[in-house]
Amino acid sequence: MTLILDTDTAVAHAWWWRTGDGPIAPSDLALLSKDERDRAARFVHPGAAVGYAAARASTRRILSTLLDVAPEEIGLGRRPCPGCGDPLHGPPTVLRPDTPLWISISHTGGCGMLAVARVPVGVDVEFVRDFPVEELAPSTLTESERQIVLRAEEGDARTRAFLRCWTRKEAVLKAVGVGITTDLRTVETCPESSRPVTVATGVPGTPGSWTVADLDMPGTWAAALSVPAQTDGSHPEVRLHEHR
Repeated sequence: MTLILDTDTAVAHAWWWRTGDGPIAPSDLALLSKDERDRAARFVHPGAAVGYAAARASTRRILSTLLDVAPEEIGLGRRPCPGCGDPLHGPPTVLRPDTPLWISISHTGGCGMLAVARVPVGVDVEFVRDFPVEELAPSTLTESERQIVLRAEEGDARTRAFLRCWTRKEAVLKAVGVGITTDLRTVETCPESSRPVTVATGVPGTPGSWTVADLDMPGTWAAALSVPAQTDGSHPEVRLHEHR
């Protein structure tokens, strides 16, 4: 098997792609497992179904180039949740073929993303749209985050300040493996900095601190990626690619 990804654990890769509103492309549907096709059929909004199907299919296509196997031979599943041990809602993983790579998948309106690294990794992408920031802030932001976000000018600036916090939190908690089941008000993301920042979490059995970096996406979307913090204090290199 040929592994084309960097051997350096200080490098993470992320791929993004555009998606439409529907219907699901036959070429994407053909790469889904039966369980995945059943799940796609349960989505009420056609765009959400397209985003989900494209994410699973694109993940297989990208991994096929990294692992030198056909995309239909790639099995996707989940690792057990590090918080409760439940195998049904842990982070995504490659079940087959055997690989040391860790993955994270995200999709939103019009866009999907895959992150790949040799260490635990989390990625989140969000469509930039109007949010009731003032209503969401008390239940999702730390006190310092609220001050920074609510000081931003109303409208696009405030929305983007909120999404910087949100995508960073999601990316870190997806890298940890628990998702947003934890209290988001305990995760400080330092939104005043546009540079990579270190975020602390307290999930037993997982790294205590993580590096999270914003991704340079087209203005329609906001995204962030997280990996375990380096012991020497340096930040990992993140390489962003568009998948077509």
